[in-house]
Amino acid sequence: MQNPAIAPAQTNRPSHWENVRVEQLQNPPGEGNCHFEDEHTLFLSLTPRPIHYVQIQDGKTFTGLYRQGDILITPANIPLFVRWEGEENCLQIRLKSKFLQNIARETLDRDCDRLQLIPEFQLHNSQIEAIAMMLFQESQQQTSDNQLYLDSLANILAVNLLRHHATTKPQLPVYEGGLPPSQLQQILDYVDANLDGDLRLENLAQLLDMSQFHFSRLFKQSIGSSPHQYLIQQRVERAKQLLKISDRSIIEIALDCGFNSHSHLTKQFRQITGMTPKAYRAS
Repeated sequence: MQNPAIAPAQTNRPSHWENVRVEQLQNPPGEGNCHFEDEHTLFLSLTPRPIHYVQIQDGKTFTGLYRQGDILITPANIPLFVRWEGEENCLQIRLKSKFLQNIARETLDRDCDRLQLIPEFQLHNSQIEAIAMMLFQESQQQTSDNQLYLDSLANILAVNLLRHHATTKPQLPVYEGGLPPSQLQQILDYVDANLDGDLRLENLAQLLDMSQFHFSRLFKQSIGSSPHQYLIQQRVERAKQLLKISDRSIIEIALDCGFNSHSHLTKQFRQITGMTPKAYRAS
């Protein structure tokens, strides 16, 4: 765990990581301080062998072993001191406090400026662990055009924290039945018209004047897949059409369909169709 003043610079991090950031920390035995004024911080242990920690935050001290999957939550503007006695390997996930407030406000439809997260030691939350690993896997990509995917992960993480790790436990409203046909058609038309763009979950939800969280749930109820999954499916469908009717290069088709490279198109194309774009064109 490192002081942010000496943490490695994230020079290659794309702008779409603006609300949530993830970084792997690997350190020899030692100690450090951490203090982020406007970001909530989560640390997820990756060490297969338990490691002994002393952790101090918000006037409380934890001393004991962290096992793989254990989580530490440090709310924004709370200093954290940590000492560890083995080879540290963990993920640091930083979530903008303003983003969390915005998610709370649009989801709960009330003023949430005073809503705070609870500092927690050695937490077990399988959903947060899964989200953290998916964010980490995405961060390992050299480039990423999966804005909807990142937005969805950030939203699920924010809602989980609000539900289970905030000073008040808000009751989130429940919507069932999917989107009305007219609203669903509006979204499908918008996605189709912007397949080559960097679609944001926030923009899709704003079209229907609803929260990102509830839009995602209602969309999946209507379509059977998440907004991100649907977007990938439609991009592959457009690529299939272009492969059939044109002799343009595969890289040109990939870029026109919203993929950032030949290899990215090939990966998604194979997952959905079972063959490469080249083999599909030949068939």
